[in-house]
Amino acid sequence: MAGTINKVILIGHLGDEVKMHYFEGGNSIGRFPIATNETYTNKQTGEKVTTTEWHNIVVRNKLAEICEKYLHKGDKIYCEGRIKTRQYEDETKTKRYTTEIHVVEMTFLSTTGGSSASEKGADKKPIEPTLPEQSINDGKDDDLPF
Repeated sequence: MAGTINKVILIGHLGDEVKMHYFEGGNSIGRFPIATNETYTNKQTGEKVTTTEWHNIVVRNKLAEICEKYLHKGDKIYCEGRIKTRQYEDETKTKRYTTEIHVVEMTFLSTTGGSSASEKGADKKPIEPTLPEQSINDGKDDDLPF
């Protein structure tokens, strides 16, 4: 194989609200964590065990603004992107590393409707995943020659 692939697909729940940062020139970036769960049965004890993995999500510009407007803690999302690790210095000048998922495509699978809906806007409606439209022929012949 000549090339490489860096692709991540996650389905999880938001662990916090979207945190936005706006730049000069109109660009923006949004960050939020999502949780994915894995459940298995312990063979020795027979009990179900659930482990949670946290992922740092990064969205940019228009997608970030859409996420800020419609997503809230607890919402379920599908996202596709790539893994990116970056280095930074903390307050004590210690080098730190963080791994993020830079999302390029996202589908909202559910939205919460509880108390956060009244705080963020009562007219909030769930956004359904969209499927490509399929043409349906009602048994009528087309005027096409082939």
